[in-house]
Amino acid sequence: MAEAVDDGGSPRPRTPAPPTALIKAVRSLFQMPAGPGPRLWIAIRAALSIGTPFAVLTLLGHEGIGLQTAAGAFVALYAAGLAAAERAKVLPFVGALLLACSALGAALAPSPLWLSVGLVVVAGVTATLAFAFRLGPPGPVFFVLSYGLAANITGVVDGQRLNSPLVLLAALAGGALFSYLLALAPLLRASERAKPVRPLRELLPGPWLGAGEGQLILRILIVAVIGTVVTVLWIDPHRAYWTVSTGIAVIGLSAVRRHSLGRGLHRTAGTLVGAVLYLALAGLGVFPLVLALLLTLLQFTIELVVVRNYALALVFITPLVLLISGAATGGANLMGTAGERVLDTVIGSAIAVATALIHRSASARGSGELR
Repeated sequence: MAEAVDDGGSPRPRTPAPPTALIKAVRSLFQMPAGPGPRLWIAIRAALSIGTPFAVLTLLGHEGIGLQTAAGAFVALYAAGLAAAERAKVLPFVGALLLACSALGAALAPSPLWLSVGLVVVAGVTATLAFAFRLGPPGPVFFVLSYGLAANITGVVDGQRLNSPLVLLAALAGGALFSYLLALAPLLRASERAKPVRPLRELLPGPWLGAGEGQLILRILIVAVIGTVVTVLWIDPHRAYWTVSTGIAVIGLSAVRRHSLGRGLHRTAGTLVGAVLYLALAGLGVFPLVLALLLTLLQFTIELVVVRNYALALVFITPLVLLISGAATGGANLMGTAGERVLDTVIGSAIAVATALIHRSASARGSGELR
C-alpha cells in the first residue's frame, strides 16, 4: 500500500489503527479516571452501616447475629448521591425488596431445585423493577446476592439449619434499619433540611421500559437461566447465586455492547486478586472485633474506588462477601472457597459478555448508562 503524503508531496506517517475493544479493556484495568463527584461521605456512611451493628452486637456477646446484619447494610449502597430527604423516600423500597429476596432465599434453601428456580425468578423480577423505576446503581445485583447469601447462611446440613431463618431476617432488618437511619443523619443539619426535595414519582419514575432496558432484562434472564443450569448440573447448586450475580454485575446498567467486555475483564481480574486478598485476611476473621474492622475498612475502600476502577473495587468486594458468608456458615476450606469463586466468576462473566451480542450496533452508539 502506498504511503500517505502531505500537501507538499512528502511522506506522511500513517495514523496507527485505533486500539481494539480488548486492548482498551486491558488498559482500563490500570486506569483511575476522575469520579463523578466526592465519595468520602458516601464511603463513610456505607462503612459505618456494615461495621457498627456487627461491632456493637459482638461487644454484647452476639457476634453471630451481628455478622448477619451485614447484608442489611446493602441498603446504604443505593441512591447514594441523593440528598438525605430524598434517600428517605427511596430506601424503604430498597430495604423491603432486599428483605423479601432474603426471605425467599431462606425459605427455599432446603430444596436445590426450588432454590434454582427462585434464583432465576429473583433475577428477572428485581431487574425488571430496577430498570422500570430507574433505581440506578448498583442495580439488581445486590438483590440477587442477598437471595443467595440468605440461602447459604440458613442452608441445611445433615437435616439441620446452619442458622435460623427468622434470626437472619430479624438481623437483616435491623441492619437495614440502621443503614436507613444513618442515611437520614445529615438531616440534623439545617443546610441539609433546606435542600429541595423531589416527589417520589420523580425519584423513581415509571414503571416503563424502553428498548435498552428490555435488552438488559433479556440478557439478565439469559445469564440467570444458563448460569443456574451450568452451575447446578456440573458444579454446585448452592454456588449458582455467585455465577448469576457476577453475570448481572458484568451486564451493569449500560446497553452498550463493548461495555460488557470491559466489565467482564474487570470482574474476573478483580475477583482473582480479591480471592488472594481473602486468603491473606481470612485468618484474622476468627476474631470477631477484627472481622468487624476488616468489613468496615473493605466497605469504605469499595465505595471510594468503585466509580473509578471496577476491577479495583472487586479486589475488596470479593473478600468482603467471602468473609461474611464464610464466618456465618463456618466454612474452613479457604483455598477451596477462593478457587470456587474465581471459577464461578469466569463462568458468569463469559456468559454475560456473550449476551452483549443482543445489543444492536445502533443501540451501542446511542445508548448509555441507564438512570
